[in-house]
Amino acid sequence: MAQVGLLFLVFMAGMALGAFYFLNLWSTVNKLPTAANPTVMMITNFGLRMTITLAGFFLIMAGRWERALAAMLGFMLMRQILVKGLGRKPRAT
Repeated sequence: MAQVGLLFLVFMAGMALGAFYFLNLWSTVNKLPTAANPTVMMITNFGLRMTITLAGFFLIMAGRWERALAAMLGFMLMRQILVKGLGRKPRAT
């Protein structure tokens, strides 16, 4: 039973990593048109996003494939939630 609770916490941590990654990506894409140097901003933000996300997955999984799977499922679920919530809004005609 404790294993199921731990996997749920890992799933939630994966969702948190997904929220961090995709909200940061959304923010970066929205700021690109007004950035003074969009290439540097994009590359720097990508490096930071990936470093933090990969480090988070590494710490969460602790060498266990079950934890990696639960975290990845949470990450992908958060992506789906954010795509639905932040996706392209229909234009008013």
